[in-house]
Amino acid sequence: MLLLALRTLRFRKAGFAATFVAMFLGSAIVMACGGLLETGVRIAVAPQRLAGVPIVVAGQQTHGSAALTERNRTGPGVLDAVRAVPGVGAVIPDLSFPATVVVDGRAVDVGSVGHTWTGAALTPYTLTRGSAPGGGQVVLDTGLAADAGVTVGSAVQLTVHGVTRTFTVSGTAHQATGRTLGPTLFLSDLQARQLAGSDGRFDSIGVLPAPGADVAELRRAVRSAVGGTAVVLTGERRGLADLPGALAGGPTVTVLAAIFGSWAVLIVMFGVASTLGLSLRQRARETALLRAIGSTSRQVRRMILGETAVLAVLATAPAVALGSVVGRLLFGQLAANGVVSEEVVFHQGLLPTAVGACAAIAAALGAALFAGRGAARTEPVAALAESTVPTGRLTGTRLLSAVFFLLNGVALAVVTAAVMADGPTLASTAGPASVLCAIGLALLAPGITRAAVAVLGRPVRALCGLSGCLALRNAAVHNVRTAGAVAPIVLLIGIATGTLYMQATEDHVSAAGRAGGVPAEHVLTSSTGGFAPDVVGAVRALPGVAGASELVGSTGFVDSADGGTVDLRGVSADGARQTVAPDVRDGSIADLRGNTVALSEKRAKDFGVRVGDTLRIRFGDGAAADPRVVATYAGGPQERYLLLPADVLAAHTTAGLPTGILVRAESGADPARIRSALDGVAAGLPGTAVADRSALTGADNRIEQILASSNYTVVAMIVGYAAITVINSLVAVTRGRRGEFGLQRLTGATRAQVLGMLNVEGALIAVVATVLGTAASAATIVPYSLVKTGSVLPRGSIGIYLAIVGGALVLVLGATLLPSWRGMRTPPVETAR
Repeated sequence: MLLLALRTLRFRKAGFAATFVAMFLGSAIVMACGGLLETGVRIAVAPQRLAGVPIVVAGQQTHGSAALTERNRTGPGVLDAVRAVPGVGAVIPDLSFPATVVVDGRAVDVGSVGHTWTGAALTPYTLTRGSAPGGGQVVLDTGLAADAGVTVGSAVQLTVHGVTRTFTVSGTAHQATGRTLGPTLFLSDLQARQLAGSDGRFDSIGVLPAPGADVAELRRAVRSAVGGTAVVLTGERRGLADLPGALAGGPTVTVLAAIFGSWAVLIVMFGVASTLGLSLRQRARETALLRAIGSTSRQVRRMILGETAVLAVLATAPAVALGSVVGRLLFGQLAANGVVSEEVVFHQGLLPTAVGACAAIAAALGAALFAGRGAARTEPVAALAESTVPTGRLTGTRLLSAVFFLLNGVALAVVTAAVMADGPTLASTAGPASVLCAIGLALLAPGITRAAVAVLGRPVRALCGLSGCLALRNAAVHNVRTAGAVAPIVLLIGIATGTLYMQATEDHVSAAGRAGGVPAEHVLTSSTGGFAPDVVGAVRALPGVAGASELVGSTGFVDSADGGTVDLRGVSADGARQTVAPDVRDGSIADLRGNTVALSEKRAKDFGVRVGDTLRIRFGDGAAADPRVVATYAGGPQERYLLLPADVLAAHTTAGLPTGILVRAESGADPARIRSALDGVAAGLPGTAVADRSALTGADNRIEQILASSNYTVVAMIVGYAAITVINSLVAVTRGRRGEFGLQRLTGATRAQVLGMLNVEGALIAVVATVLGTAASAATIVPYSLVKTGSVLPRGSIGIYLAIVGGALVLVLGATLLPSWRGMRTPPVETAR
């Protein structure tokens, strides 16, 4: 039967081509998701500044399974432990901090970083002119020195930790590796530690092995020496010590890859089953003859599986290259949208490729088993009859499968509405609900199509005349074939509508919250590391200013049964009431000083605390704290945040200072005068800019936009595959009916009448698919909207829905009429033959 399967492939090129394309593209998508999964799990950053040492020791950047968002430095004890390890030749501690060169009151190369001079050996940097820095001296890299227009011996101003000081350029340095690094400067070790306020801690420790020492053994010895107090990095993971925030993107990429990879496997299986089922129905006469001449059900099934296996292998092999390309494109989009750092290295090794290929082949074979079951088990006489007059039966297997998918989809919808709280995990249950329901409804399409034809019969005949009669007759007799065309469109409409309206609802809720969330009209932002403590007082003293508050943003963790990752916002107690304006229900926001915290009533209930209690939290750098709850406020835009004193939170951020100052004007104050006064303050602070409230709301919206962009990117890929499956299926169906069109024209039908019949058929397919797809999307939209807004109706323009339905109609008519029009250019006698 395998030999017969191979020979059969030669004579059914059109049907097999459709299945081949579905398998090829589906395999590439599954492999691409595998590459994203490996990238998220490995989360490696190629070493840049740390390329000169084979082993790097850095602070732990995880809390449990979650990544820390702020740098966690290591203490002197770790340095001493590493030095004591046998085989260590040299130990190079490094400390980094924002440090900006200022020329004529203007910041040069915003984003430059200062380091200890000892740390220059990590890259390495070597002096090109001058000498190492001493007290009050600085070494600039050659590019930064050229941008600043200074030479050795020149005086230069540096803004470090919010304060501007004058230094003398003692030398210039050049990094010898040829890598393009950011602007860098070096201070003496003692002065760098004093200005950075590091309390004797280091960002990283580079380890050089002694002559003859084995690097692998030394790495294990260093790891044993530091224990759980630090992490030992080698190879391409060394870059994580320079870019610790990159770890935070790993779990997001992993979750996205896992969720959309499972979607992809389901959709590939369904798409292949759809196209393969159409191909088998077009070959019903061949299958009937095989059964009539003595072939057993097992032999026919083996033939179908053999054909599918050959196609799957042939389609998967070239998909390996495309899968890597698609994976890199998807990763590039996620990096561009801020989901993960652009410095993270994309990986798609042998394992995810092999797993993706096996998953795609397994999905294809599973689809073949499902699609070929009916053809293989039909009795020979019935098979011959069905090959001439097909019967549109809804088999027990198909019905059970449909019920299985529908029950799971409805269960996810119920869990979303009744169990899930409003949070980032809400979409993980709401999104798949529409996919499962779409597959379940598509499996029921033969029965639903028959019912739809019966309901729509009279109005279609009245409106469309002969073309309508022909279309209805075809749809009634060949309802399984019609259902095969309906199925992929249901999937397309269900996924697209559910996802887009889910995101539109999220955007609406976020925008509504931000609109009334912050009454401050202006915000000062610093690009040089933050504001010194006295700046907020100077702003508050300006005429016409009603209040000013420092602003610090970070992410931390709550150690409680209902805790997890939380957003932290640092504000000044003296200005929070005017600039942030939480609706306080208990306690006082003025008490937000020292080791204290304020949170929404809903958060307090979730964490089981009230005013006067302590809340066990961890900051973004992993440090633990137990602040006392001094206020609770009504839910609203601040509900997502825990409010903390700005100075307390800033000490646990990488910058170490507030990076923003919120300003609210007095009622009736002249806006132009207030803006002019703020511009005057900014002019005296290098790297400071004044913006309106939109800058703050834009920053608050960054996470939502990141998730929205990644959502759109991956869903667009899956919807695109569904669209290709629609075209595949419809083109295969239309090409298989060329003989039918020829007979119609020989019996007197004109080309216009045949095309009119196809128009009506396409409209019927689109109507049925739209109804089923809309019903499937409701499994996502309704529960998600109930949780977010309390309404069953989603937010978003009706234009989204019309565009989806219109796009589906264009696909249906285009994939039907174009191949039909091309086929009818052949004389009817030849096509009928």
